Amino acid sequence: MIVGERKPLAEIWQMVSQHQRLLVVGCGTCVTVCLAGGEKEVGILASSLELIALRQNQNLKVVEKTIIRQCEKEMVRELEAEAREVEAIVSLGCGAGVQTIAEIFAGLPVYPGLNTSFIGIPEEQGVWSERCAACGNCILDRTGGICPIARCSKSLLNGPCGGSQNGKCEIDPTIDCGWQLIYDRLKTLGQLNKLEEILPPKDWSTNRDGGPRRIDRGDLRL
Repeated sequence: MIVGERKPLAEIWQMVSQHQRLLVVGCGTCVTVCLAGGEKEVGILASSLELIALRQNQNLKVVEKTIIRQCEKEMVRELEAEAREVEAIVSLGCGAGVQTIAEIFAGLPVYPGLNTSFIGIPEEQGVWSERCAACGNCILDRTGGICPIARCSKSLLNGPCGGSQNGKCEIDPTIDCGWQLIYDRLKTLGQLNKLEEILPPKDWSTNRDGGPRRIDRGDLRL
């Protein structure tokens, strides 16, 4: 899932302080799971902004709404009634959600309430960690299902850097060495022979470096 965290309240207030009527929109999927942009967080942000405005003798009315997914235009269009009544929108969705809302409501300013962090998983209550860098060329079949791009701090493709110690990363000793995890996993699977295969230099053209990416599934078009 996409993991994000809310921007500091002062930063959000700086973006919206000139408005008197706001719509704060939550997203019911990823950012709800990571407790950053669901219905509860929408309520907290709306109350916080109204309290700041009250303390500064400013008029501010905040409308709250959470939709299932901000990254789908059909669902974003559910906000049309609320959008007609406000001057601006604050999205508590990921960057894709913010931009989808901006596309649908082109005449309204749309502000990001979250910082989109990474694609990851929940580890325990309040802790999430990155698992996928969305590089566009998955090699998990070669590395025991553990991604060296996302989980090795140097994104090395053919083994550890030599600086790891006791299974920990030299860049951040609090995290596991990605290649130690890969070795342990392949050993468990009886597939250590895969480490003898030298992976060629990665084709980064499928990554973000090649510009905005797009998938066109012609077989799914109507």
